[in-house]
Amino acid sequence: MKKIITLLFILQLIACGSQDSDSSADSITADAPLNEQALSDMKISLPPLPGKEDFVPELTKKSTVLMQTGSGEIVIEIYPEAAPNAAARFLELVEAGFYDATPVFRVVPDFVAQFGINWRDNYPQWQDNNFDDDPSLFALERGTLAFAKAGPDTNSTQVFINYIENNRLAEPRYNFTVFGKVVSGMEAVDAFIPVGEPGGGLDQGRLWNDGAAYLDSLATKPIMIETVSIVGSGVSP
Repeated sequence: MKKIITLLFILQLIACGSQDSDSSADSITADAPLNEQALSDMKISLPPLPGKEDFVPELTKKSTVLMQTGSGEIVIEIYPEAAPNAAARFLELVEAGFYDATPVFRVVPDFVAQFGINWRDNYPQWQDNNFDDDPSLFALERGTLAFAKAGPDTNSTQVFINYIENNRLAEPRYNFTVFGKVVSGMEAVDAFIPVGEPGGGLDQGRLWNDGAAYLDSLATKPIMIETVSIVGSGVSP
């Protein structure tokens, strides 16, 4: 059974020093509730990777996703022009309800938080439903999302959120590709709880096979993703 760990050995590099940056995007608060106009007014803020400035496409389209979690509300923008294959798959899984009631099963402080295993109903059939890599063109800065994988063209359901700038993951031998970014609620991502093995998180095989029983057996429970929904789409101003 495929086990996807996002470059665990890179933790050794991160342990020697990390960089952190706050999201510069406009926030959405309880005083400014989600609405179509507010979402469309939020400008795309996704810088290119160093050296890729002449190759990045213009980002004019976006979809906005609302993720309700046990640690709070997270608003994510998805950019189909940044990584067409990844963006399409993520939105497809959101619409299918794949991420609802699933754990954030791997949290590595100063590195990444990872989610995307659902053992219920017909969802496990997505595990090996791989899609091809997109070129990695945009910076893996704090708050950006990319699919986890076990090698070239093995992306399927698992996604990680970067806690720091992880541009080393875009090197050709890795080619992790940004397709979206947290634009509000990064404090909820920061509040995700590390569980399982340090660096590796929970046992992915047990989650895929019998996730409910496995989670019940844990002394320390992971933060759960309650619901994920598409709440807006449009063209960037």
